[in-house]
Amino acid sequence: MDRLPQPAEAFLQHLDRDKNYSAHTRLNYRIDLRDFFEFLKADATPPERADRLKMRSYLAHAAGKGYAKRTLARKLATLRSFYRYFVREGRMTKNPMSSIRSPKLEKKLPNFLTEADVDRLLAFPAKDLSAARDRALLETLYSTGCRVSELVALDERDVDPIGAVIRVLGKGRKERLCPMGSRALTAVREYQEARSREKGLTGVRGPLFLNHSPHARGSRLTARSVRRILTLRVEEMSLRARISPHALRHSFATHLLNRGADLRSVQELLGHASISTTAIYTHVSTERLKQVYEKTHPRA
Repeated sequence: MDRLPQPAEAFLQHLDRDKNYSAHTRLNYRIDLRDFFEFLKADATPPERADRLKMRSYLAHAAGKGYAKRTLARKLATLRSFYRYFVREGRMTKNPMSSIRSPKLEKKLPNFLTEADVDRLLAFPAKDLSAARDRALLETLYSTGCRVSELVALDERDVDPIGAVIRVLGKGRKERLCPMGSRALTAVREYQEARSREKGLTGVRGPLFLNHSPHARGSRLTARSVRRILTLRVEEMSLRARISPHALRHSFATHLLNRGADLRSVQELLGHASISTTAIYTHVSTERLKQVYEKTHPRA
């Protein structure tokens, strides 16, 4: 990917070196900064000379390109962070983004499965090695609430069957321990045992979940492959369409809250930096309570 002007490259290095941002997050920052620097290039405005009016002009420019509100909000968040860095480095005395408001976003309730749907999804038989792997990875996603990127990064050494936890490397390269239920631990153990008996895979250590297709046999499973596996299993069990791996994470959080878990504990389990991110799941629980109330209360 083409290099950006030096101030932007220095900022991206800061995100990697000092903030430990993931490669995916840094890529999004790079894309947003490239868009902004292209805008500045039109009248040769140096980034340190951009003022509040210039920022409002850029917002109008970006909105005119048809970006969704959520994308616009992300681009503005990138610029706020970029100019905070500029101020700290002494390149500017005031952040021109400080008075620019992001577009108001609609609060979307996360998509999740009912407990009955999860039971149906995980009911397929582990009749061969691939099915044993699929059962193990889906049980792990639902049991721990980890992100799919965290799931595919797991190594066998990250599973502690005695302590019933897995070690997860989350956003910002922050480690956390996720409790793991007995069903998930059993499914992982059965997959590992089946894998150890497979010709050509005996003694293979490292990634917890492997690709078993002929063209990539023995390599680490990718996030895209996990999505394909979930889609296949959803279709097999005749569940509703458009369920992503993240829906299992949403289901994990929603079911915990529905059964009485406190919000702070769920925040820790999900690896959220802010409890406000976790709080959206209370809206899901409230919606469920409203539905129950409307169906059962005699004067609802």
